[in-house]
Amino acid sequence: MPNSNPSQPQAPSQMQVYIEKGRQYAEKVLAMPNDSFEKTLAVAFGLCLVGAVLVSGSAVALKPLQEINKSRDEKVNILEVAGLLDPAGSVDEAFKNFEPRIVDLASGDYVDSIDAKTYDQWKAAKDPAMSVAIPPEKDTANIKSKPMYAKVYLVREAGKLKSVILPVSGYGLWSTMYGFIALEADAQTVVGMNLYDQAETPGLGGEVVNPKWKALWKGKKVYNFSGKELHESNLTEKGQAIEIGEVALGLVKGSVEPGKAGAEYQVDALAGATLTSRGVSNLVQYWMGKEGYGIYLAKVRSGKV
Repeated sequence: MPNSNPSQPQAPSQMQVYIEKGRQYAEKVLAMPNDSFEKTLAVAFGLCLVGAVLVSGSAVALKPLQEINKSRDEKVNILEVAGLLDPAGSVDEAFKNFEPRIVDLASGDYVDSIDAKTYDQWKAAKDPAMSVAIPPEKDTANIKSKPMYAKVYLVREAGKLKSVILPVSGYGLWSTMYGFIALEADAQTVVGMNLYDQAETPGLGGEVVNPKWKALWKGKKVYNFSGKELHESNLTEKGQAIEIGEVALGLVKGSVEPGKAGAEYQVDALAGATLTSRGVSNLVQYWMGKEGYGIYLAKVRSGKV
């Protein structure tokens, strides 16, 4: 029953008991000689405890700001790969022209039941309930698993599709590289390539962030429709085959010779970074193929989505 007599002292709470015990112990420790082993341990423990509280408190307090910065960085990278980044302009204003959509990679269709604004594709790739394990013989990008649903960005101009931005990932020499590939409305011609998150060797594989190298991708073609074509039974829709051309885009040693046969599918490899270059080619092969965005891009070309 609550104490109705305000003059009667209240029983201390458990927290107050702990605080009082701590105060008493602190006084005891401070009274000890400086060369006391117990005092040394107590002071060290106290400093660690205070540091831990400060660090964890800072992490909690700064998390909203970190999320804002992460979102802004993602927008900047998407704008850059789409060739629409204006350093002097507003990132948020420019990003209003981008429409995020969720794609079912198995069917190539859009999914409206998932919130495209909050969906994290790479987080989903690590969730067994939201991802698919990739058989080793098909895992050319060496990523082990892929999300069932991907988050793509559409750019429209006067109501018509101008470009589509696709998230990609793949293992290089030291790290999994994350980035975007932007294609024109033909779902074939490259607008830009940006591997913004990687830990490759600086000056070698790390040159994937070099603007001069990234500029080499613009105008390249992804698919070769004149050679090998896939007309697979599971890609038929209403009796019409959906064509996925051969993924021909990749890196080649040395410099690409303009005008030479196949040059439209080739990008200069990174000098002195054979394994990173191979990793870039592999991630392009994987994500542009049937296991990645191949079915979706075929439907974009045919106007089925």
